[in-house]
Amino acid sequence: MNWFKKDPLQIVVFQSYGTDTHFYMRGRALEDETINLEQKGLFALLINSWKRFETDEIKHAELKITLPNHTVLKTVTDDHGYFKIDEQLEGLNAMANDEGWLKIEASYNNIDVNRSIQNDNRFPGELLIPCLKADFGVISDIDDTIIHTGVVSTLKWKVLLNSIFKNAASRIPLEGAADFYHKLHRGKSGNNANPIFYVSHSPWNLYRYLAFFLKQNTFPKGPILLRSFKDIFSKKSGDRPRKHIEIMNIMKTYPNLKFILIGDSGEHDADIYLDVASEFPSQVAAIYLRSVTHKKKMQRVKSLFENYNQIPVLLVNRSAEAIEHAKSHGFIA
Repeated sequence: MNWFKKDPLQIVVFQSYGTDTHFYMRGRALEDETINLEQKGLFALLINSWKRFETDEIKHAELKITLPNHTVLKTVTDDHGYFKIDEQLEGLNAMANDEGWLKIEASYNNIDVNRSIQNDNRFPGELLIPCLKADFGVISDIDDTIIHTGVVSTLKWKVLLNSIFKNAASRIPLEGAADFYHKLHRGKSGNNANPIFYVSHSPWNLYRYLAFFLKQNTFPKGPILLRSFKDIFSKKSGDRPRKHIEIMNIMKTYPNLKFILIGDSGEHDADIYLDVASEFPSQVAAIYLRSVTHKKKMQRVKSLFENYNQIPVLLVNRSAEAIEHAKSHGFIA
């Protein structure tokens, strides 16, 4: 942040998902805080971490989303700079590429001319429309499933340390995870384009951090679904976690597609996935839960699945075990 003049404006478009007739996209209008996700050094890491959470959002800004066929959708950001477009449109699949990605362009529609706007006011975004080559989809947790965060540590101190004192380029994915996800993405034929959805309890402030991590470590591209701070602090007792709601929304969006659910044994993934499997029994193909080094949590999860035989479930110690299991069930080559 520059204390003496306003930073230029930008739009961060979150990778989202839709169907041939359903356009759903989210994002945020912000000042550009020039965060370098590869920067090293304690001071730089502290500054970048502060910038990720001390955002200068552009509220009540008029935006437009332009599709490849020149269709224009308009929206206005809320009090926190977020926007959401949820429209019924025809023929979206025809504009997507072979992997199912539909490219769009976001821009400010009516902004103070005295403000500088990055990228000539042209900000790219993408929407995933699962293609006909998809045999199944994958819904994966991020925290302690593909990246070590320490969500099971006492008082969550490891989450804080890992988020603040490590840049995205230096974070190491859990062993073999990227290879497993690529095999799932390509499926049994090796030529599929099975969609991957990434869900997390993390706030949207970490979107670019997590997107950079996934790209840096060659995970298959997919929608990244997080939550706002408002959801974190306004959650009432008995409310379903935001991650649970996002997973159900995905299942409802693609009622004819089966899903493999991947998470960890540390927090609430086992309970969420059991609920989802109960509510959508014909859509859950398998559950993979990565083991964590917390004895009581592991014992609890094992007891949940002790007599469970409705669908294949595997508690994963090493990615090689998950790969072998997926091969034996015909999910991958």
